[in-house]
Amino acid sequence: MLTQAESLTEAESQLAHNLAITLVKEDTDVNELGKAIAYLRSIVNQPDAGTRFFKYLKTLVTNGRQIGHSGKTTDYYRSMESACSKYLQSQQNNAHSMLKILGWAMRLMRYYQVSPVEEITVAEISIQQLSERQAEIAKVLQSQKFEIDQVLDASVISVKSNKVTYEILRTIKMTEKEPKKASSLTEGQIVKVKIVALKEDGSIKSVKCI
Repeated sequence: MLTQAESLTEAESQLAHNLAITLVKEDTDVNELGKAIAYLRSIVNQPDAGTRFFKYLKTLVTNGRQIGHSGKTTDYYRSMESACSKYLQSQQNNAHSMLKILGWAMRLMRYYQVSPVEEITVAEISIQQLSERQAEIAKVLQSQKFEIDQVLDASVISVKSNKVTYEILRTIKMTEKEPKKASSLTEGQIVKVKIVALKEDGSIKSVKCI
């Protein structure tokens, strides 16, 4: 069973399948993909991780003959660079999402390698399908610079015991423990929340009702 951290959205799941199917059909070595995943994992918290990952793939293709273990290695690199550019470019600003998709693509590759992959087709996904919600959130993050102690309006989406789920700027949903406030809050209520922690990418990590 997937943990919440590992779970994929429908769009991410389809991207993982498409990536895996494409790489298996091109006879790409799953171990080479594993090395690329290890590289992304090592830099995933860097603000430019997505951009650096794609540069890394291009470098592998350029220097494949020098660093490859066999004559086929450069072909593996080309397949990986092409497939990742096609299916992960839309996730470039979300390295954690890329890492999840790649991780599941590698698992799926091992499955498809022993399955009749010729009968499995790659689903075409439009940018709109990929995530209108994601685009909304990205737009909000690009237009907003959040700061610790900043006060924002939030809508109360649900209250369960001492946990309150807020929606901020009509796009960002987050659940927080509010032992002192939960009992006095109701769904649909507009409240003021204060940012108490930010993620490394500048997005909101935690808020508290004030």
